[in-house]
Amino acid sequence: MLDFNHRPKPHETITTLIDAALAQERAQQPARTYLGASRVGISCERALQYEYAGAPADPGQGFSGRVLRVFEVGHVLEALAIRWLRMAGFDLRTVDEQGQQFGFAVADGRIAGHCDGIVIAAPAELGLSGPMLWECKTMADKHWRDCAKKGVAIAKPVYATQLALYQAYLHEAWPGLADNPALFTAINKDTQELWFELVPFDGSLAQRMSDRGVRVVQATQAQELLPRGFSERTHFECRFCAYQERCWGGVQ
Repeated sequence: MLDFNHRPKPHETITTLIDAALAQERAQQPARTYLGASRVGISCERALQYEYAGAPADPGQGFSGRVLRVFEVGHVLEALAIRWLRMAGFDLRTVDEQGQQFGFAVADGRIAGHCDGIVIAAPAELGLSGPMLWECKTMADKHWRDCAKKGVAIAKPVYATQLALYQAYLHEAWPGLADNPALFTAINKDTQELWFELVPFDGSLAQRMSDRGVRVVQATQAQELLPRGFSERTHFECRFCAYQERCWGGVQ
């Protein structure tokens, strides 16, 4: 007699098939060959260096199917935010005449980034002038509320770094971009609440993080391992790092 209790349930099988398809799709994408502005602000320079060098993550630490689905949902919500802002009267541009995202590349292309969009003009009620950098993030309720309460610079310094670098490096292509605040948008993935924050350009942060990016690139080229960001393996950021075993276990 067949024991149906041990057969995978339909939802498990379908989810497994979807996750396998997403993983295969990601595996076919070319590896990033530059240090992305969206990652420069992470806490540990050594982890950033591992990312830039393309070091394999620890076993079981790659992007799971669930994480890939989270990424896809974020892209869909960003598209909705673009639609909503345009409906509300924002002149928001997300691609150039060739259909490419607005971006920058420095250090012979080794440091680069692509922003979500540029606000050319905003509704008159806001009294804002363009151009303004636009960045959109999606967050779980806990992180969204922390960001809305404390502001992006404190709650999400990685995002604040991203904003500052874009404002600095895209200012030449968009004169005035660094003079006007960025419009940071956060969508609560659990409640669909919206948070909008005007973020002034932080030139000091942009310079520090630009220097950090150069330091990571140069150290990697010289095959020099940068210091860890934390002194104990048990630090919570180390425990959740995809390179913990590589970093602390002696595999370089």
